[in-house]
Amino acid sequence: MLIYLRVLKESFNFAINALRNNKLRTFLSLVGVTIGIFSIIAILAAVDSLKKEIEGSISSLDTSTMIITRFSFGPTDVPRWKSEQFPDATYEEYQLLKRSGNGIDEVAFALNVPNTTMKYEDNTLSSVDFAAITYEHYEIESLKIEEGRFYNESESNSGSQVLVIGHEVAVELFGSVEASIGKTVRMYGRKFTVIGALEKEGSGFGGGSKDTVVLFPVNAARKIFGNSTRNGFARIIVKPEKGVDEAELIAFITQKLRIHRGLKTDQENTFFVNQLKGLVEFIDDITGMMNIVGLLISGFSLLVGGFGIANIMFVSVKERTNLIGIQKSLGAKRRFILLQFLFEAVVLAVIGGVIGMFFVWVLAQVASYMAGDFEFVLSAWNMFIGSSVSIVIGLIAGILPAISASRLDPVEAIRTGM
Repeated sequence: MLIYLRVLKESFNFAINALRNNKLRTFLSLVGVTIGIFSIIAILAAVDSLKKEIEGSISSLDTSTMIITRFSFGPTDVPRWKSEQFPDATYEEYQLLKRSGNGIDEVAFALNVPNTTMKYEDNTLSSVDFAAITYEHYEIESLKIEEGRFYNESESNSGSQVLVIGHEVAVELFGSVEASIGKTVRMYGRKFTVIGALEKEGSGFGGGSKDTVVLFPVNAARKIFGNSTRNGFARIIVKPEKGVDEAELIAFITQKLRIHRGLKTDQENTFFVNQLKGLVEFIDDITGMMNIVGLLISGFSLLVGGFGIANIMFVSVKERTNLIGIQKSLGAKRRFILLQFLFEAVVLAVIGGVIGMFFVWVLAQVASYMAGDFEFVLSAWNMFIGSSVSIVIGLIAGILPAISASRLDPVEAIRTGM
């Protein structure tokens, strides 16, 4: 056992000496591995960060939640031009599903509305995301109120001109969250009263979050804009009861809406019942494909790096032919010579990998700082992958030079070295 540790120590020393004595050659040889590992880890980190951010932005919703719209959230056989001609989900359909029960825990109606400016006294705010939603959305999305309250069923149904605002909106417009409650603002040419403010959330996917949102009742929006929802991404949000058969519930909802829309048996659905569970799976498929494509592209850099290490190892065998002959003449076995050069190749590859991972870490820190609340994830698993790939590249690149060194005849090796 001790002799193996001694060989490993000598091999490590040889590798370090190779780095010191042939700096330019070693640098050129390791560039490929460094770039390759950098590319792999950077791609994995970027995809993981994107996936985490997307999933984080919908984490407040249960994955069993269903969203009914005229658009599909995933792949579909219906052409886009055709789905764009489908009618929007309507407030009446929301009421229909709300009355139906049958496995539905909560159902809400949401509508995007045109952006406008909010004005309070001399303060004006334009960077705001407005959304009209019914009161049930508070429970469906598990919204967290920092101050005040959310509007109730009576206020929602009557279209009361009340607002629940995001943390950043409250701070920008009123100076603090506490100061916002009870204040009256003007928007869409009307007066609205702030009755609640949401907890700070931080940036979400695409730079948006609930910190910049302004929520008010759908019926208040219908009073202002009428029933036209063509450009408002109208949607019905359904939260199933716990333990309900989701397939049966989708079939039930589909039947209800088909009957309401007067669709005949031979006519296709003019709506989509999208499940967040399916959206999450679709995100997983996309990010998985991105990882594969990125790894294939990065593989070319690793291939170049592998050839570089193999080249430096063949040169190292040539330069140390005399030393190999002396070692073998003194009784060194073939496996010791093989292990010596193989370990040296692995050390060179790992050094290149460590440098690559260090650059990724620097990039992640800089990117996270510049992106604000968007966090670039550099997980321990990705680091493990980078280290493992480095070792494998070293083993593959060093195996042939190591075998050629171990097979040298000691007499010929000493003679050639002289």
